[in-house]
Amino acid sequence: MENYMNFLPYVAMIAVFYFLMIRPQQQRAKKEREFESSLKVGDKIITKSGIHGRISELSDTTIVIETMSGKLKMERSAISMEMSAKLNASPVVKK
Repeated sequence: MENYMNFLPYVAMIAVFYFLMIRPQQQRAKKEREFESSLKVGDKIITKSGIHGRISELSDTTIVIETMSGKLKMERSAISMEMSAKLNASPVVKK
C-alpha cells in the first residue's frame, strides 16, 4: 500500500501534463487537418507567411493560389487557419 502512495504524485504529474499540454496540441492539429480538408476552389486565404490570395487549384498536398501578381503553388499546410477564418468572417457593422 505504501509503495502505491509513492507513485501517486508521479501519476498526477503525468495526468496534468497530458491534459494541459499534449491533449490541446492534438485537438489543435485535428482542427488544422479538418480546415485543410475543407478548402475548396474560390476560397480566400492567407498563408502563414502573410500572402493573400484565392484558391484556383487543389491537389492532395498542394494548392495553387491566385494573387494580384500571379499564381503560386504552395503546400496545403502553408495556409493559416486563423487568419483565413478572420478574412472570410463577415464584417461587423457598428451603428
